[in-house]
Amino acid sequence: MISRRNLLSSVPVAAAGALALSSCGSSSGSSGGGDDPLTWMAMLHTPSTPDASGPVQKGLTDLLGTDFTMQWVPDASKEEKINAALASGSVADVTSITELNNSSIRSGVTSGLFWDVEPFLSEFDHLKDIDSTILDGARLDGVLYGVPFQKILARYGVLIRQDWLDELGLEVPHTIEDLGKVAKAFAEGDPTGTGKSVTGFIDREESFKVGFRSLAGYFGAGETFQLDDSGTIIPAIISDPWKEAMEWYRGVFEAGGVNQEFITTQKENQQQAIAQDKGGIVVTGLFEAKNYVALAESINPDTSVEWTLINDITFEDVPRRIVSDTGGGVGGLLALSTQTVKTEEDVRRVLGYADALMTEEAHGLMTNGIEGTHYEIDGDGAVTIIDQGLWEQEVQPYSSSRLAENAFTYKSSDPYVNLANEMMEESSQYAITNPVQSLNSETFNSQWATIEQTIQDAYNNFMMGQASMADYESAIETVRSQGLDDIISEYTEAYEKFNA
Repeated sequence: MISRRNLLSSVPVAAAGALALSSCGSSSGSSGGGDDPLTWMAMLHTPSTPDASGPVQKGLTDLLGTDFTMQWVPDASKEEKINAALASGSVADVTSITELNNSSIRSGVTSGLFWDVEPFLSEFDHLKDIDSTILDGARLDGVLYGVPFQKILARYGVLIRQDWLDELGLEVPHTIEDLGKVAKAFAEGDPTGTGKSVTGFIDREESFKVGFRSLAGYFGAGETFQLDDSGTIIPAIISDPWKEAMEWYRGVFEAGGVNQEFITTQKENQQQAIAQDKGGIVVTGLFEAKNYVALAESINPDTSVEWTLINDITFEDVPRRIVSDTGGGVGGLLALSTQTVKTEEDVRRVLGYADALMTEEAHGLMTNGIEGTHYEIDGDGAVTIIDQGLWEQEVQPYSSSRLAENAFTYKSSDPYVNLANEMMEESSQYAITNPVQSLNSETFNSQWATIEQTIQDAYNNFMMGQASMADYESAIETVRSQGLDDIISEYTEAYEKFNA
């Protein structure tokens, strides 16, 4: 079991590996065939685009042995741009499609514009080893329309102020019951030693979809949808474990263990409250600990803040589990155009490039950049950025195009980063994913947003003490005739079809 006391544990630095492109053939005719340059429509999550002749693009070109042009799509306009490309059929040779939950984009992806790549994956050293759970989540109605962008399966956990635990003489909680006791103890005691009133959990308005969703998972609720005991697919938000979690959380809230205004708290205000010592527990990505420390230090350079990272909370006899916060580890698809990547030989050539992007050398280039220019390795083997501004301009834009973000881990000079990486890797074996993520329900596409909002409003009213559990269940009954029952029926039928 990993605890806060191993915080200085190290993660090996990935060594540079040899790059093999032996699987890449050559053909003629199309943009995606032969030795013609490749076009890649990719998402841009940074303010500016990198220079096409910059060191990362040049390095990748050398590694892949082919020229390619990046068609950058700003994150703010990605749905509009991708939808327009799909509607017109004018897609690049390869396209990064990250909005698979968007029904119109999903429809465009399945319209014949892209290859089913699954029959080819076994031919490549790295593609053949993609996690089966990720493949299950990446297929759309049984078809794999691109190479999955592979993310960490489960990043969430519970962060607790270790210095507050020490102040009150409390142990690190590893069960829901003890977690609730700590939250109440923070609210009732004086963990800061200043006499100031504080709380336990600092939650925010997305509680229903984010923080509480993760807590409900410990009780046995699924990731968005789940298979119940009768073999029916149901939304997690109507399940008995979800309701049990609601009863528990409201009890903690009523005891002062949750910030009382959480249903109107914005994310930025949540972060500020955490940094300002207003609460000592947050349910979030384990990687956030370093950011909370940095924010606290920006407010008070002499802060003694210390966080414990917990990834093994359990409830009664429910087996250890954590709901995936990354769509089952699927960050989208790298899709190959059937219009320009015309033959199976062309597909193999382009997939050879994708396979090469999953090597240590390519991954390191897209993560850290070039040693001596963008980063250096210190005496402890930790990667340190030399010039943050240069790295952000020349390297960071490519990081979101890595096919497997956690394939290789680099030791950091920040021990919180190393521990979070270690814990997130361990959590993957306990991840709970959405069983119908890859399936389609027309009613879900058209009605789910409205249904979910109705139930979320009922959740908020319950948490604030303005409604009972009977009222929450009444809200569920109300939306059954508004599409909920059809969604359950459609997903159950589709699940049975693809899991016969």
